[in-house]
Amino acid sequence: MKNIAIFASGSGTNYEAIINEVENGNIKANVVLLACDHEDAYVITRAKNHNTPIHIIDYKGHKKSEYEAILVDKLKSLNVDLIVLAGYMRICGEVLLNEYEGRIINIHPALLPSFKGAHGILDAFNYGVKVFGVTVHYVDSGMDSGKIIAQRAFDYVEGETIEDVERRIHEIEHVLYPEVVKKLIN
Repeated sequence: MKNIAIFASGSGTNYEAIINEVENGNIKANVVLLACDHEDAYVITRAKNHNTPIHIIDYKGHKKSEYEAILVDKLKSLNVDLIVLAGYMRICGEVLLNEYEGRIINIHPALLPSFKGAHGILDAFNYGVKVFGVTVHYVDSGMDSGKIIAQRAFDYVEGETIEDVERRIHEIEHVLYPEVVKKLIN
């Protein structure tokens, strides 16, 4: 069985969607680690509820390359096959990418290559797009620039608020991301 590490920074709804599919037997893998860079993030509570081992990433006092070397050692000790970024708000560095190239994926709440970065939904909304969506892609050294694995789109309905669009995007994420993880694991 393959081993997955999930990296997250926030509330952890995509972590929850994936772990539920693992626990239901729909994804034939083990989630062996939740790596989080915010010690007060709600995703940690979710991980505790699912008995997922937790690693708090503390970049303070370390160069990025030094800390990523520590992290790579941890991932190797757990025989991690796939790293799933689920709301992880940091750019992966050279050390992590060199070790796990082609085995790190990310979900982005916009149709890449448009609206990259941390504010994809808001940027697309403010631009006035008529089609919103979600992208799952491989991670490379750029920001949201890796090869696209899957996308799912929906038409904007006149009068929808940013909150309406965000809700619809998250609904898609919670279905699409587990589907992609399952496909890659199999």
